[in-house]
Amino acid sequence: MSDSLKDRIRMKLLRQLQEDGAPDAEHDDPRQISVESDLEALNSVPDDDPLIEELAARYLVF
Repeated sequence: MSDSLKDRIRMKLLRQLQEDGAPDAEHDDPRQISVESDLEALNSVPDDDPLIEELAARYLVF
């Protein structure tokens, strides 16, 4: 398994979503929406994109 920064960030975001459980259909969770949005952005950029470093700092992934 690759141990790139992008992969470590992806694993952390997926773990956070899993720990949060299923979304509440009646109430939007801004944090969960933010994590999902960041995961989508992460998946859409190349490995050398500056967004990778920004997300690493935001989610404390080193």
